[in-house]
Amino acid sequence: MSTTTAVIGDRPALPVADQACCTPLLREPITATQAADLAHKLKALADPTRLRLVSMVAAHEGGEACVCDLTEPLGLTQPTISHHLKILVDAGIFTRDKRGVWAYYALVPSAMNALSAVLSTGGQPVRG
Repeated sequence: MSTTTAVIGDRPALPVADQACCTPLLREPITATQAADLAHKLKALADPTRLRLVSMVAAHEGGEACVCDLTEPLGLTQPTISHHLKILVDAGIFTRDKRGVWAYYALVPSAMNALSAVLSTGGQPVRG
């Protein structure tokens, strides 16, 4: 089995198995650096507002959204939403594209795919 490396932002990347049956967490212990990287991404997602942002931006027309598109549906202020978006960008889950006075955010599909692959059991029962 071969693995590829998922590159997300400037953080150390986790290896992603080419076959889902043997993801890194189940195949062998991950390194301290890989654990820190995974924890950083999971912490970014471990917030109800940020999970909603991921869903809303991914489902938004064109797959990207501006803060101005997100304030009313979330019922939060622009600074609060911007704070959550910054955390998602820093974790490599979103990209940010500045256009004039507005910033547009888009999901990084490879980031979600890498998290999914690392956490997947590939249908294998987990020993407990």
